[in-house]
Amino acid sequence: MTGRRAGRFVVGVGARRGAPADEVLGLVRDALREAGAAAGSVVAVATVAAKAHEPGVAAAAAALGVPLRTYPAAELARVPVPNPSAAAAAVGTPSVAEAAALAEGGELVVGKRKSGGQGRPGAVTCAIVRLADPSAPAPVPAAREPVAPDLIPDVNDGGPVGQHRRHRHHRKENV
Repeated sequence: MTGRRAGRFVVGVGARRGAPADEVLGLVRDALREAGAAAGSVVAVATVAAKAHEPGVAAAAAALGVPLRTYPAAELARVPVPNPSAAAAAVGTPSVAEAAALAEGGELVVGKRKSGGQGRPGAVTCAIVRLADPSAPAPVPAAREPVAPDLIPDVNDGGPVGQHRRHRHHRKENV
């Protein structure tokens, strides 16, 4: 990509234990170049909580001058990703780099990339997400017809409708 892409970016990083800082930073810089994103537009480096104390991951956040955000594996496991990894499953989630980058929403602009090459296995994965522009107008929800309270069935079996009716009656009494 020749031009710079505007926006705010989150860099998701996964790493094997002991991954060297230069390998993490090298992959992050390559992914930023691929995204057309300036290092100054990165707002956070994100990873799974189990990797929060990996020196290479912490060094990437420090080099970019941004916070390191961590997420529990169970939370990342609920984030849909295009490129799940069997290796990431060892920490309790099918994805670290992509899921961590996508954890706060946004658009995946660089899918999972892996370091390595030249006959050696990579120890680092990286993905980049462009966050939604906070100044953009929020999408307008689809119009819905209001439900008249009298149309709610009079069911009081302790389920959600019954609880709703009890709550609704309680509000009427306090009006």
